[in-house]
Amino acid sequence: MSKPIVAIIGKPNVGKSTFFNYLAGSRISIVEDTPGVTRDRVYAETNWRGRNFTLVDTGGIEPESDDIILSQMREQANLAISMANVIIFLTDIRQGVTAADREIALMLKKSGKPIVLVCNKADNFDKDRQEIYEFYNLGIGEPFPISASNALGIGDVLDEIYNHFPEKEDGEDDENIIKVAVIGKPNVGKSSLINKMLGENRAIVSNIAGTTRDAIDSELENEFGKYVFIDTAGIRRKSKVTESIEKFSIMRTLLAVERADVCLMMIDALEGVTDQDAKIAGEAHEAGKGIIIVVNKWDEYEKETGTLESYKKDIYARLSYLSYAPIIFISAKTGQRVQKLYEMINHVAEQNALRINTSTLNQVINEAIAIVQPPTDKGKRLKIFYGTQASTKPPTFVIFVNNKELFHFSYERYIVNQIRKEFGLEGTPVRIIVREKSEKFEI
Repeated sequence: MSKPIVAIIGKPNVGKSTFFNYLAGSRISIVEDTPGVTRDRVYAETNWRGRNFTLVDTGGIEPESDDIILSQMREQANLAISMANVIIFLTDIRQGVTAADREIALMLKKSGKPIVLVCNKADNFDKDRQEIYEFYNLGIGEPFPISASNALGIGDVLDEIYNHFPEKEDGEDDENIIKVAVIGKPNVGKSSLINKMLGENRAIVSNIAGTTRDAIDSELENEFGKYVFIDTAGIRRKSKVTESIEKFSIMRTLLAVERADVCLMMIDALEGVTDQDAKIAGEAHEAGKGIIIVVNKWDEYEKETGTLESYKKDIYARLSYLSYAPIIFISAKTGQRVQKLYEMINHVAEQNALRINTSTLNQVINEAIAIVQPPTDKGKRLKIFYGTQASTKPPTFVIFVNNKELFHFSYERYIVNQIRKEFGLEGTPVRIIVREKSEKFEI
């Protein structure tokens, strides 16, 4: 069910992030002319010739470096290689073939994955094409000259990537299928919940933390709809992550969040919300996914009058940024309230994909302005001209104003609350982009 994964690999400062941002269609990676700026992998969904795929940007590889950060970046790049269907090996045509390029080429060839060799920074296309022949010495195949900053030659690279994609699976792009990632720290009951929902033992269940090493997809169709449940390895604190295989599991979990429409954030009722829970939930929130907080092992928790409401308040106090997320108390072991999850998943997925008519949105914004006047600063008052919805998943709104500096966070939060009050948007983050009226905005 998953889309093909394409990893961009290369030594630092060859333009991986610039190339990634062009393909992704937005500045997702930080672009700076300093080696090592991109330390972690960054993911984006993109499309070529009607085929959706996941693009992974990585930190640069310095094969001989003893620097701790560079060695960690090298390890993360190795993890990206291990899960990729196709690898883009990005080099710098101006530097020519370096010793680091040769070592990376050897490492990539050992992976056995299809490799597309790309020579970036061919800004003077006719002249720089003459420098391409040296790269045949890497033994990887035909090098493709490009200029990521000027968008030259990229179509040929995408065609070559496309030729290496695995055969398309049935339902890969079925919009009716809701992808649900079950996330949380180890041993919280993720696999048990999926097994209960599927009605069969599809994932290994044990009491040993870290049993699930990989992200496993399970398809299900029932009276509520079509689903793909993604069981993920639990994320432990970084200080406790020592095995490289477990680091691979963390990567798979974060990618599962990226692939999902809805994340079930599981919390152990007996432990309550931990710092690690807050970190994991934060990943789903930042990724703009629909979120349901699932409190498991509720059957084992000692209860008295008002316990449930008190527990909810504690969760929202610890996870204040998830005040929009519904909470359900279940027992994956006994199946208590598990069936109710389907309707909640459907509802949250709909809210995450909700599109609001521009005129209706502006009516709500104008009513909000009438109730609470926009703020002033040094005699200048914020003026909100109009708003429009830029995208869904999550609902993202562009607000055009006279001065961005006057649009304080507190007033932004007020506008978001008014939008939520009118349209619900339960279980989904809401994003606001502020633009001055003179600014161009591209959706």
